Amino acid sequence: MSMFPGLDISATGMHVQTIRLNTIASNMANVDSISSNAGETYRSKQPVFKTIMNDETGRPSGGVKIEEIVESQAPLKMEYNPSHPMANKDGYIFRPNVNVVEEMANMLDASRTYDTNIEVMNTAKQLLLRTIQLGK
Repeated sequence: MSMFPGLDISATGMHVQTIRLNTIASNMANVDSISSNAGETYRSKQPVFKTIMNDETGRPSGGVKIEEIVESQAPLKMEYNPSHPMANKDGYIFRPNVNVVEEMANMLDASRTYDTNIEVMNTAKQLLLRTIQLGK
């Protein structure tokens, strides 16, 4: 860890929000994919955050990381469309369990959180520069 822990915390926040945005982009890109069975159908994915802990004290040491990326257990969307070439023997196609409205809200939140971390870094930089100028 650097001698500027505030910068490190913001950097980890920016990193996890970048991964979150990439996961959202993957979900949005696959929203219209279809399959003939539930096992092959794309499922919405979400990152799980974890606080970075100090190994010696067991207390938070600053920042976050991605613990894992999990698939949503929400039910898939079954659509009766017997004329579709991907329809199964019962005439159904399967669509992903991606909720576009929810993904857009998550995207706005991740983007704003990323921007907030940039502002924290800029403020910390300004404070460090002012502290240096005090010594002159």
